[in-house]
Amino acid sequence: MSDGSWNLPAVIDHTILRPEATRHDVVRLCEEARTHGFTVIFVPPCYVQEAAEILAGAAIRVGIPVGFPLGGHSTAAKVAEATEGVAHGATVVDMVINISRLKSGDTDAVRRDIAEVVTATPSAEHKVIIETCYLTLQEKITACRLAVEARADYVKTSTGFGPAGATAADVRLMKEQVGGKAKVKASGGIRNWAATRALLEAGADRIGTSASLAIVAEWKLERSRL
Repeated sequence: MSDGSWNLPAVIDHTILRPEATRHDVVRLCEEARTHGFTVIFVPPCYVQEAAEILAGAAIRVGIPVGFPLGGHSTAAKVAEATEGVAHGATVVDMVINISRLKSGDTDAVRRDIAEVVTATPSAEHKVIIETCYLTLQEKITACRLAVEARADYVKTSTGFGPAGATAADVRLMKEQVGGKAKVKASGGIRNWAATRALLEAGADRIGTSASLAIVAEWKLERSRL
C-alpha cells in the first residue's frame, strides 16, 4: 500500500489516558478531533459523558478503556465498567485481557471474560488488548484465538503502560492469527509517522496514540513533498 492510500486521521484513535490528564485536556482532545478529522477518541471513563456531550452531532465516536491497564479485574467489574460507559455515551470499548489467567493457561476463563463484556454491550465496538510485551509467541497466538472466539471486533497490541509497545512483527502475527475474523489495532509507544507507517504496512487497521497531531503533521509534510 502506498503512503497516499491512507486517510491517516480516519484510522487513528486519538487518545488521552494519562493519569494526570485533566478535564481541560479532554475538552481539547474533542476539539482536536473535530479540527483534524479523527473519527474516534479515547478518554478516561470518568469523562465519557462529557466527551459524548461535547461531540453530540459529530461523526466522532467516544471510546473508553475497560479493565485498564492491568486486566486483572473481575469479569463482573469489567462488565459493570463497560455497561456504565456505554450508557453514558461510549460506542467503543477497549478491554484488557486477563493477562494472569492467560499465562496460567485458564483459557476458558479468558474467553468468558471477553465474551461477557461483548455480550453485555452489543451496541459497542470491542477491542481486546492482549499486552504483547508480557506474552510468549504461543500466548499471543492463543490470545488472538480467544478474542475471535469471544466475538471481539479487534485484537490490540498494548495498553501503552507496559514496558514495550506495538511492533510490526506482532501486528503481522496478530493479523495472520485472526484470519480476517477480527481487525488489528496497534497501540503503545507510537510517536512518529515512520513508526505509524511501518505498523500500517504490517497490517494494522487502526492506530492508537496520544501523539496524533505530531504524526499527522509529519504525514502531511511527507505527502506535500511527493
